[in-house]
Amino acid sequence: MDDRILKYFLGELDESERLQLLKLIGGDESLKNEFVEMQNLFALTQLSAHPGDDETAKESFRIFTRRLQAKQRKLFLIKIGKIAAVALALIVSTVFATLYFAENSTRNTAFNTLYVPAGQRAQITLQDGTTVWLNAKSTLRYPSRFAGKERQVTLTGEAYFDVAKNPRKPFLVSTQNIRLKVLGTQFNVRDYPNDDRSKISLLEGSVEVDRGNKGTLVLRPGDEATIDGENISVSEIVNPNYFLWKDGIYSFDNESLLEILQKLQLYYDVTIKVEDPEIFNVRYTGKFRQSDGIDEILHIIRKIHHFDIKKDPENHILTLSK
Repeated sequence: MDDRILKYFLGELDESERLQLLKLIGGDESLKNEFVEMQNLFALTQLSAHPGDDETAKESFRIFTRRLQAKQRKLFLIKIGKIAAVALALIVSTVFATLYFAENSTRNTAFNTLYVPAGQRAQITLQDGTTVWLNAKSTLRYPSRFAGKERQVTLTGEAYFDVAKNPRKPFLVSTQNIRLKVLGTQFNVRDYPNDDRSKISLLEGSVEVDRGNKGTLVLRPGDEATIDGENISVSEIVNPNYFLWKDGIYSFDNESLLEILQKLQLYYDVTIKVEDPEIFNVRYTGKFRQSDGIDEILHIIRKIHHFDIKKDPENHILTLSK
């Protein structure tokens, strides 16, 4: 068990250390599994809403993790059920005394913020079992536990949600332009601050879009809603493979080079300048892995539609010309 994961949940890492750990987790499946297991156990100790109970819960968590670290990893995986029972026994006194208050008060609920820098992506499992994939330059603000009658998170950028079903607690997603309400579903939300338009793409279940004074709009599987200012339009999802971004695959389906370049700038944290506007009219269909890198992607594209590339590595600028 990586000690940094324990320190993360005990609040003993500074902001830079937290971001560094989360970046490592995004690229290490084993580390990611340890993080999710520890997150779920820690959530059990955070059911308290009374002053002073937080430290009690943390101490119970420390005791448990010391016992857990004393066991071999292999033994832990084989006997996970027994260990979970031990964990519950260690914290049951705290949980029993405070469960009522945890369900009916959000006064002492801690909020976490996960930021994914350009050129990266991340996955996180929330306390209720909901899984969220965050794309580059995206931020998710979420509570350590979902108290009260709703489960609410705030998003900046792009995320794919696989929401755990709970009819008694609707899941709410808020962005700068969007308010969504769901019970259990899979959907993608794209709403970057500098984008002219925002998009909601529904893969499974149903999503209710709050349009303010204009009422609500219910999306069905296969629907994609585009929001442009006060206008909203609904169409069918054109490229289902687009959502493979969460698996590190970028899919373009008959997209203009302008649209592709805008995404590549975001994905790889570079500035791309185009000297010849005619290049923008080229359309392209294809798939690339994030690990291919922007140089390889542009190299493949220009085999079909030729253009020259000038690099300015110091300033992270690429200039395209014919």
